[in-house]
Amino acid sequence: MRVAVIGTGYVGLVSGACLAELGHSVCCVDVDETKITNLKRGIMPIYEPGLEEIVVRNEKAGRLQFTMDYAEAIPGAEAVIMAIGTPSAEDGSVDMTAFDTAVQSVAQNVRGPIVLVDKSTVPVGTAERIERIARSLTDYPIDVISNPEFLREGHAVYDFLTPARVVIGSASSRATDVMIHLYGYLDCPKYVMDRRSAELTKYAANAFLATKISFINEIAHLAEEVGADVTEVAKGIGSDPRIGKEFLRAGLGWGGSCFPKDVRAIMHLADKHQHPLPIVRAAHAMNKRARERVVERIERTMEPIAGKKVAILGIAFKGNTDDTRESASVDLLSMLRARGATVCAYDPVAKIANDAIAGGPVVIHTDPYEAVVGADVVIVATEWEEFRALDLARLREAMIGDLLVDARNLFRPDDAARAGFRYLGVGR
Repeated sequence: MRVAVIGTGYVGLVSGACLAELGHSVCCVDVDETKITNLKRGIMPIYEPGLEEIVVRNEKAGRLQFTMDYAEAIPGAEAVIMAIGTPSAEDGSVDMTAFDTAVQSVAQNVRGPIVLVDKSTVPVGTAERIERIARSLTDYPIDVISNPEFLREGHAVYDFLTPARVVIGSASSRATDVMIHLYGYLDCPKYVMDRRSAELTKYAANAFLATKISFINEIAHLAEEVGADVTEVAKGIGSDPRIGKEFLRAGLGWGGSCFPKDVRAIMHLADKHQHPLPIVRAAHAMNKRARERVVERIERTMEPIAGKKVAILGIAFKGNTDDTRESASVDLLSMLRARGATVCAYDPVAKIANDAIAGGPVVIHTDPYEAVVGADVVIVATEWEEFRALDLARLREAMIGDLLVDARNLFRPDDAARAGFRYLGVGR
């Protein structure tokens, strides 16, 4: 099939590259000239394991192209995939400005029947609304499909090529057939449903996973009070197939580009319909509390925190990505700076501008052992695999203090103690 993908962020670039890997002819569109120029040179705008190899291979094979010109990508395409960012507005609703503008550009360049595939996370009812917009701008048949993505940053290529399921929200048998053909080589269940159900499925999935993380963090805080180990509790409950072991890692809570935005959006949707949504709201509040509690425990252990040097290992919101959006690490940096601490940080991939840190600048190092030199406390804030292999004795030797805050529970407390640390995990 000939496919156009609008947007080359995480979802768009991964989707376009993987569809080309499946054998489709794909043209990706973005209005960012620098991004398109770099992609044509094989320079990725994001860090995502396995993505660069797929992009380069399929571009060389002629199955993957990049352009800023809608008129180059849209005519002749059977499916046009919308992967435009839909950020949060101040009130928690979804800002659809860029998305709607892109839909209009697509419709104005249509030269035959197309299926417009909404892969962005959008409010319930969007498929019907943009179908009306698109059809008002052209006489060619346009059917809009809701096809939400379920890609984890850091595992996005794997998730696209080996999905647990594909959700297709459709009001047209012709459009459904196009989608089944588009994903024909993916060996997974393909659930066809109405468009509003598909749109709500995305929000419900992310809200449930966020709630599961907040739940285990709540249990972790109780474990600290009663002298239990939340990692053992998680094994005990996660072995129950009704619960499952995934998303039961206690720590600093959830961040990134999806969970925070989508939780706010589903709460805003609930407000519009006068529905309280108490469980999701509690999960949202608990996520903030998870970060605050870590700082409070440090203060209780080494009060005062003002004037102390704190080293934070990990800036990205999770391992295997350079994404710092709504990162717990960034929140920690800001909270510590606000309390008068001197803060430095290290991350294998992620970067951050100092103006993103409330309370003043931080020093970003390129080596973890360099980052902890002279530190009173070190906080492991992101679950990068390379952190598990750190030489704890070397880390301790470089520091002035002896407090290790393992906010992702990467280390065994006994190993930290043998290296000379006072150890603070989460829920341990």
